[in-house]
Amino acid sequence: MTSLRIGVFGLGMISQIEHVPNLLKLKDKFEIVAGADPSPAARSFMEEQFGMKTCAGLDELLNEKLDALLVASPDFTHVTAVRKGLEAGLHVFTEKPLGYGSQDFADLIALRDAKNRVVQVGYMKRFDASYEMALQELPGDASRLRYVAVEVNEADAAYHTAQHRQRQTGDLSAEALAAGRAAVLAQTAAALGREVDPLTFKGFISAYSSSIVHDVNIVHGMLDHLGVDDLQPIGAEIFAGGDGGAGMVRMNNGHSLWQMVHVKVPKLADYRERVAFYFDDSVIELVFPSPYLNHQQTELIVQRSTGHRFGRSVLRNGYQEAYIRQMEGFWSAAVEGTKVRNTIEHARKDQDLLCDLGRLAARHRDPA
Repeated sequence: MTSLRIGVFGLGMISQIEHVPNLLKLKDKFEIVAGADPSPAARSFMEEQFGMKTCAGLDELLNEKLDALLVASPDFTHVTAVRKGLEAGLHVFTEKPLGYGSQDFADLIALRDAKNRVVQVGYMKRFDASYEMALQELPGDASRLRYVAVEVNEADAAYHTAQHRQRQTGDLSAEALAAGRAAVLAQTAAALGREVDPLTFKGFISAYSSSIVHDVNIVHGMLDHLGVDDLQPIGAEIFAGGDGGAGMVRMNNGHSLWQMVHVKVPKLADYRERVAFYFDDSVIELVFPSPYLNHQQTELIVQRSTGHRFGRSVLRNGYQEAYIRQMEGFWSAAVEGTKVRNTIEHARKDQDLLCDLGRLAARHRDPA
């Protein structure tokens, strides 16, 4: 079996908790060559915990003999890291969001195709076995689709990650932090076509682009299955001090409506994420556990009626971990040529919608 020599760019929480441990579980498919992060604390943790070779920067990492690059660095660095990986002739797996706006995505697509490499974006929920079951439960078209609901509430990260060995970092220089924030501000303004107020800025990069982007990707996948492609954002709001984001989308020639909301409930030790499709005669709903629990089952709830007879089925499909399955999918696409499940094109569709919502939310706070 062909093993991919992979480098990991970004050694923060998601790499410490998920990516590196999962790559090590897939030793028949991946060999971790080295990791890179500017934080000495992150590097020392990975060296101590996993015996990894580390370095401080992406350019140094790319000097290693690699077949693939995993990008798990801060969001504002993703586009540049993916570009450099492709220019080096590597297959690239990148965390979401690929970028705050899609203005650079066409160049990445052209470079990917010219290099004949795989780029996969880290939407692990499309590899959830219950999501795959949900696709099978959908009707053949959207003629009976009335409503789509997305509701997510989550606590502070510590409530979901304390069971994992990890190291919090805070050792970057003030200059590096300031440069990063300036880059995020500039990229957000470019994505939205305007400068925005602090509340909209926080909600766009967090509630929208970091959190509900997962659910946007899920819904897009299910709508694609139904053949729905006429989406018109009609309302949006950033609330709860930027910890909440909501949106409303008109679909299906006005016959269907999609509402979504994500809100942080910081001191409630609970996580709930549901995506529900309402049809004339049925409801198909996915209820996801916290992503950092690992190997917990997503529930697929199917409600249907025949006359006055109502039935509610709760379905689960094994304990496979979606984080691991997405890396198996990346390996298969790179080595065996199978279809990439989450492409740059998918990321562009997701982020374009979120940018539309961000612009709508920003207008609410424009001076009269």
